[in-house]
Amino acid sequence: MFTRLFFFLALAALSSYAQTAPPSETRPRARELGVRPGRFDPGPLNSITDVSGVRVGHTTLMAGDSVRTGVTAILPHSGNLYREKVAAGLHIFNAYGKLVGSTQLEELGQLETPILLTNTLSVWDAAATLSSWMLALPGNEEVRSINPVVGETNDGTLNDIRGRHITADHVRHALHSAAAGPVEEGSVGAGTGTIAFGWKGGIGSSSRRVPFPTASGEHSREFVVGVLVQTNFGGNLTIAGVPVFQHLQPPRASQATLPRGDAAGSCMIIVATDAPLDSRQLRRLAARAIHAMARVGSSGSHGSGDYVIAFSTANRLPAASALPLLSDGFLSPLFEAVIDATEEAIYNSLLRATSVRGHSGRSADAIPIAPLRELLRQSLREK
Repeated sequence: MFTRLFFFLALAALSSYAQTAPPSETRPRARELGVRPGRFDPGPLNSITDVSGVRVGHTTLMAGDSVRTGVTAILPHSGNLYREKVAAGLHIFNAYGKLVGSTQLEELGQLETPILLTNTLSVWDAAATLSSWMLALPGNEEVRSINPVVGETNDGTLNDIRGRHITADHVRHALHSAAAGPVEEGSVGAGTGTIAFGWKGGIGSSSRRVPFPTASGEHSREFVVGVLVQTNFGGNLTIAGVPVFQHLQPPRASQATLPRGDAAGSCMIIVATDAPLDSRQLRRLAARAIHAMARVGSSGSHGSGDYVIAFSTANRLPAASALPLLSDGFLSPLFEAVIDATEEAIYNSLLRATSVRGHSGRSADAIPIAPLRELLRQSLREK
């Protein structure tokens, strides 16, 4: 009886902590402010889940006055990833960070587990749970090696990061709750305690639909590029070319809490596409996503951990060798699309984030929408 009661109490607690983030529904996305980077249209959700099969799940952990962290899981498809690996590529812009599984990912160009994002000191705990979760899947009973992929940014300003509060249950909740459909953005999941440009950062997502002519030229086929970001970096915030930093600055109290100066910090960028690309081409696609960080005002600091993982849902291994690949000559519009989608995803991570007060009374304010809207309206009208 006690065991059963404990199980239900634990299940109830698990359900509650995932819902403790402040609501972000009243805050707009970039397009609601008239910001539409690039020439390509987004998918119907304007999120990474516009790439068919991709699912995203969050665990948001806000407890007491010091725990502000979480986990975000990105699943390329609903099958057994170890048995149906996907082609993947990795680009490292600045490697002052922890990306578990990166060496095998880079060497083989294959993703064999979901991707997890969390805080800096929880990557190893998350990786252990992800390994156990994968090994327990039907069909993996004889597997003796697994390469979990876990990235991070440091949320130690708002979160009691040394407490290492992420548990196996939190990781499993993010994996099991992963779903297609709209992606929750802002102060959620792995973005619960992050800060960007001195404002509250977090999770953001966007997508682009890229048309291509068929061999006959009569009809177009279309590929989708989707992006999810975990923003935790600084610089001079620029939106759609407008130098927001010159007119709108976070409160001094928030700026004073930033570690190592406000240019420091990190960004994890996950790129998904249904275009049939191999690992070499995906590495090239991943490298272009970093251009978006320059567009929004980041120069990339010494202390940043900026990584991009790109994967293709079209090429599942080992069958991928039998699939036709997109010619390199067709990559340029995909390069353009990934930069635009990453730029918009970064904006969405800021705009959808809610203010958070956390560890040692430190806080990060959400960027105020009304003055930002007016600034963008005037600046874009003058252009």
